[in-house]
Amino acid sequence: MLLVGSALKGYAIEASDGRIGTVGDFLFDDRTWKMRWLVVDTGGWLTGRKVLVHPSAITHVDYDRQELPVSLTKAQVEASPDILTDAPVSQQMETNLYDYYGWDPLWSGQYFDAGPMAGVVLPSPYFGGTLREPGDFQLHSDDGDQHLRSIAAVKGYHIHATDGDIGHVENFLIDDASWGIRYLIVDTRNWWPGQHVLMSPYAVRDISWRDHEVRLDVSRDRVKASPAWDPLAIIDQLYEKRLHSHYGWPGYGW
Repeated sequence: MLLVGSALKGYAIEASDGRIGTVGDFLFDDRTWKMRWLVVDTGGWLTGRKVLVHPSAITHVDYDRQELPVSLTKAQVEASPDILTDAPVSQQMETNLYDYYGWDPLWSGQYFDAGPMAGVVLPSPYFGGTLREPGDFQLHSDDGDQHLRSIAAVKGYHIHATDGDIGHVENFLIDDASWGIRYLIVDTRNWWPGQHVLMSPYAVRDISWRDHEVRLDVSRDRVKASPAWDPLAIIDQLYEKRLHSHYGWPGYGW
């Protein structure tokens, strides 16, 4: 099932023996477009701490209760490695979490092939840090994981087609089975009033983190000719096949 990313913010994270907090944000890998961490706001339980939970710990999504049950105990979470809220999430921090919980860094199988985005060295601004272009970043820096991105931070980025601006990132559609970003929801109000369009990560040519821009490899005319999307309608496989056929994108296991 595809979920609107912002709708999950505030969902309760339920351990096997009680609530540990609520969803504050998601961090995704900008090469694979898969969620790597849930950022949990622990409220008054672990005052002043941020907790990261790997998607593989989620047992299911309870939409009625707005809960994400996880296969953890409160004691496990409390004793987990500290995440410094005033510093970027480093690869060492992530390694400590993987080792502590026994989580698999390659969980969910083969990575999404992001085409021209794959292998680009990019810094992570999450939990502090400075936005820098790829040429300014050293691969082995301890400042943070260069491929880790915050969904909250990317919302609002401008979207550029090959021949001009088409709008901005309004939200994301997330697959609750693979916990990958399936589509970017683009608000085109300043270019094409009253419309929203879906863009697959396959369409992303590059991203400027400094300028807050997502650049696509499609033209404005191609966007206008794409299958219409109704934000109130359920997205089915037939619609997705039409959309992918229009742009020439690969399918998602069809």
